[in-house]
Amino acid sequence: MSESWLLRFGAVCGVVLGMSIGVPGLVEAFTGETTVTSVIIGIGAAFGAPALTAFHLHQRRAAGRFGALAYAVNIIGLGLFAGVAFALNLVVFFLDETGVDDLMAGPTRVAVLGGALVFVVGTVLFSVSMLRAAVYPRFAALGYGGTLTLLALLAPVSDSAVTSVVHVLAAGSLGWLSASVWTAVERARTSWPSASRTAGETRTVR
Repeated sequence: MSESWLLRFGAVCGVVLGMSIGVPGLVEAFTGETTVTSVIIGIGAAFGAPALTAFHLHQRRAAGRFGALAYAVNIIGLGLFAGVAFALNLVVFFLDETGVDDLMAGPTRVAVLGGALVFVVGTVLFSVSMLRAAVYPRFAALGYGGTLTLLALLAPVSDSAVTSVVHVLAAGSLGWLSASVWTAVERARTSWPSASRTAGETRTVR
């Protein structure tokens, strides 16, 4: 399995993740949370890890040790928060209010808050690493850190126009980063044959 395949796969996953966040967020601005939008958001979280891995691979040389540390914290936090998003949207959503109150009064509340905290810290660190490495567009890197942090903080809050806007902006940031990765892979692929031919011609002349 080549690195270019991993990068392309991660870029596609980033787009799917963004769509699973942005489309339901836009729909819920008019309908409120529904079974369909909850299922899409809950399942879409599974595409986060491949996307983040591609984002890291694309900038790892420029990001250095700090970037590797930020990725490590972010991937762990993302795994925890993906579990939280899955549970909130595919389990808690179908409980009555009393059941939700009983559930969140126990250790589940600590687990949810702890997972969200690690996710926020990792997200901010990785956003900073992208800004330092300057491989990605600055606004895309800022959007990643800002919108995903807000998504975690607003997760327990009732849906509103604000949460819908945050969902759409998060989707835009993820799509922008994914497009940057895909474009870079395609640019490298198309330039490689030209470089090979040039090297071959140089050897022939000599």
